[in-house]
Amino acid sequence: MNIHALSELERARYYMIEQQIRPWHLSDENVLDALLEVKRERFVPPAMEGAAFSDTELPLIVDGIDTGETMLFPSLEARLTQELQLKPSDGVLEIGTGSGFQAALLACLCQQVTSIEINSTLAGFAKNNLQRNKITNVTVETGDAHAGWGTTEYDAILLTGSVPTIPDALKYQLAIGGRLVAVVGQQPVMTVTRITRTSAASFDVELLFDTNIKALHGTAISHFKF
Repeated sequence: MNIHALSELERARYYMIEQQIRPWHLSDENVLDALLEVKRERFVPPAMEGAAFSDTELPLIVDGIDTGETMLFPSLEARLTQELQLKPSDGVLEIGTGSGFQAALLACLCQQVTSIEINSTLAGFAKNNLQRNKITNVTVETGDAHAGWGTTEYDAILLTGSVPTIPDALKYQLAIGGRLVAVVGQQPVMTVTRITRTSAASFDVELLFDTNIKALHGTAISHFKF
């Protein structure tokens, strides 16, 4: 690839992928292709467009309203996507829509995404972003899904905010063979965890890597100390 033939915008995207994301144990070429396809700068608040490719969290300020939420840094968005191990036929539940960018990434790799956002301002922002980018296999709904959503079983579930523990109700919304990825713990110790449902009542748990992100809204945080 002739980097110098790319526009300034596309060079910034290329460097984000090659210098920030790929070196962070990102080996799934399908995920890397999705990062090229989904234009991250179209999902950030307008005032943040210049920072769309920086490996940092971005505040989600929508129409002058500070929602108190942030977009995850792009390398983490990519790793969470990779760890779901998505297949084209998968149905996915995302809890915490934010700007809609993470859902758009997932949508490139699966059949259908149902994304739940507790903040109605953000839900509207995400819907507009997805519509403008002609992403039609994501449904955004408003509500609190930290302890489950409906009765549908999903092939994959992603939580975009941290939780102190993973509710059993969410684990039982996985289909057999389904994977749930979440950041589990409380500051300063949080671990990206993948749970795979292996039978009607059995689950495998894998501890993948450490990170630190904001808590999922609707989640009760324990302040008890020994």
